[in-house]
Amino acid sequence: MRLRGKKINKYLCGFKKIHLRYFIKLAYNGTHYHGWQYQPNAASVQETMNKAFSVLLNTTINLMGAGRTDTGVHAKEMYAHFDFDKSLDTPSLVHKLNSYLPKDIVIYDIIPVHDEAHTRFDATKRTYEYHINSFKDVFSQEQSWYFHQKLDVDLMNEAAQLLFNHTDFQCFSKVNTDVNTFDCTIFEANWKQENGNLIFTISANRFLRNMVRAIVGTLVNIGLHKITLADFTAIIESKNRDNAGFSVPAHGLYLTKIEYHYITQ
Repeated sequence: MRLRGKKINKYLCGFKKIHLRYFIKLAYNGTHYHGWQYQPNAASVQETMNKAFSVLLNTTINLMGAGRTDTGVHAKEMYAHFDFDKSLDTPSLVHKLNSYLPKDIVIYDIIPVHDEAHTRFDATKRTYEYHINSFKDVFSQEQSWYFHQKLDVDLMNEAAQLLFNHTDFQCFSKVNTDVNTFDCTIFEANWKQENGNLIFTISANRFLRNMVRAIVGTLVNIGLHKITLADFTAIIESKNRDNAGFSVPAHGLYLTKIEYHYITQ
């Protein structure tokens, strides 16, 4: 995975002074962290990585993440960026970081980018998965939500398709959140069954805080026949979080992919 050739010439050449910025591709098991973002009195992925980078590069490093994940949420693919005033031997640094970091965080790659590249604002598409276990599995208690009641998956998929008819998802957003708009463009939303388990996949250009967990909780109510498809549309149009379903547990949620137009996947 590298910058496309034409882009790297545009972004890394022709400047009198090159500002050295690097993207980090990583993953983490969120079980023991209070989310990505720094917390003053709790362990976070950002704080743990800041310390590791600062020690190995012998200077204070503050990483900027592509977004937040809540306490207990996992990331199969996450990006962050940082600035450094020297060219880095990135394969060597990746190896050192993976030796230094705890076992629940892994660095896949460190990529030089242009000086205005931004992991949060430049992301064009993000994908999440939510995992539900239909049977009790002692080996995945912190990686999926155990829900034993029978769900009407076909009806849940019908409801998921209704998301494409809308762009304002305020009803699924955490209240009192600091955003300028509740508009999101949904690219994909579907349920699949695998070995008795359920996986909900959803992609969009952006997500609101708690949005995926609230959507899943509302779709579960559809699957339990507690609400109808017409109710689901009315909930979205109400723009009221109180009308939507419960927020499902965080440990079943995974950030699985983030895309940028100038990075080949």
